[in-house]
Amino acid sequence: MAGQGIQRREILRIMALTGAVAQFPGFTKWAFAYGHGGGGVEQIKPAKYKPQFFSEREYALVERLTELIIPSDATLGAREAGVAEFVDFMIAHDHDQQYKFRTGLTWLNAHSERQLGKPFVDLSQEQQVSILEPLAYKAKYRDGEGDGREFFQSIKEMTVMGFYTSEIGYKELDNPALKFYSKSPACPHTDDPEHKHLPAPKW
Repeated sequence: MAGQGIQRREILRIMALTGAVAQFPGFTKWAFAYGHGGGGVEQIKPAKYKPQFFSEREYALVERLTELIIPSDATLGAREAGVAEFVDFMIAHDHDQQYKFRTGLTWLNAHSERQLGKPFVDLSQEQQVSILEPLAYKAKYRDGEGDGREFFQSIKEMTVMGFYTSEIGYKELDNPALKFYSKSPACPHTDDPEHKHLPAPKW
């Protein structure tokens, strides 16, 4: 779902934290994209993730929101990457975010009850999307939903960060650093006038 981009300073802050997150042995799915393992010894992961901050009911809502933000369609999504685990662990270790996320989840459930008579996780996917779209898209903003928009922006940013710092998300980027080349590749944008000044490749 669309929204404003993450500020560069916030990206750097979260990336610094993510390196430390990678050492947590309690993840069942989420794995740091840049990790190199522990001396060739395969770490045994627990069968079920135990939330570090959210209650079980809150965690189920976080998991559903991350799935809707980065769904599993033609490619693997947030569920397969274990993004909800990442979000929970990050919030557990960031006291500045805890109040915002907990009250945001409470707001979303109360809003769902008011609008459609059920907690968010009990709605159909179509109903869930109808609740989130006015929070995600500026053209659909509605009065009185400012707190919800702020919360959705925060969890969307954390979801994107968790996905693209995971092994699954990093591969989805098709990052050239993941490939091996017999020779250094040239710039693929040969017809781009902005690249006319670049020298020819040396290798």
